[in-house]
Amino acid sequence: MLSYPDALAYQVVAAQKKTTAATRIGSYTIASMLGGAYIGVAVVLMLTAAGPFFDNNSPATKLVSGLVFGVALSLVTVAGGELVTSNMMTLTQGLSQKAITINVWGRTLTVNFLGNLLGGIAFGTLVWLSGVTHKGTPAYAYMESILTAKATESIAELFFRAVLCNILVCLAIWSGIRLKSEVARLVMIFWCLLAFITSGFEHVVANMTTFTVGLLSGVTSVTIADFATNMVVVGAGNLVGGGAILGMAYVVLARAEGRAANEGTHTSHPSVLSPNEAAAHSQAAAKQN
Repeated sequence: MLSYPDALAYQVVAAQKKTTAATRIGSYTIASMLGGAYIGVAVVLMLTAAGPFFDNNSPATKLVSGLVFGVALSLVTVAGGELVTSNMMTLTQGLSQKAITINVWGRTLTVNFLGNLLGGIAFGTLVWLSGVTHKGTPAYAYMESILTAKATESIAELFFRAVLCNILVCLAIWSGIRLKSEVARLVMIFWCLLAFITSGFEHVVANMTTFTVGLLSGVTSVTIADFATNMVVVGAGNLVGGGAILGMAYVVLARAEGRAANEGTHTSHPSVLSPNEAAAHSQAAAKQN
């Protein structure tokens, strides 16, 4: 398992690579659209798998939803795609180490968010055209109940549910960075996503597909204004949870571990890594994998 400093060094290099990739707008937008669509796959799977349980008033509805949702981050991680919620942590950690600037941080997250939104809307439109969530289906009934709840929750509830959600999503990513086994990484993704979905937390990218399918399918309890509000509030909450809370917590721990190692052995894990130093640490970390 990687140490905190080595995992942070890996993230610094990842942040630099992502911001460089984002300068190629076309390809980065496609990667971001794939990330949004892959989360949409999990949304539709959740609706169709848990819908019949909801239709029968089963207390297992939320658990079934959580059990199947792990496919979302598994696809993003294995197939490849850019997901704004996990990048909130990665880019913030890169920013904290002065490997990227605040302008680059903001530009990359903005392009990533808009790409996820395009992918979520495109995939949601395809799902609507397929008819699997049309009125009269258990998937529609479950989706309607989910969207009605999102539209009636207060701003504070939406925000803090989003904070909690992205702590768990980014925890899956951070754990995967530290682990050596691909199987172990997928297991952590499964558990962390089970926790956030079953608990009813808010994920901005998942909501992109959910609202798109709901609005196109004629769910009357939500409007485009509800969609826009959700994007702003949940997006902000995800940023605080993944970037400010979890991401920076491990920056603090990595720096503390680096200082302790330096004091004990005079082998330095500097509290602020230059790009070249970060690359060297990342290469060493990769060898452990």
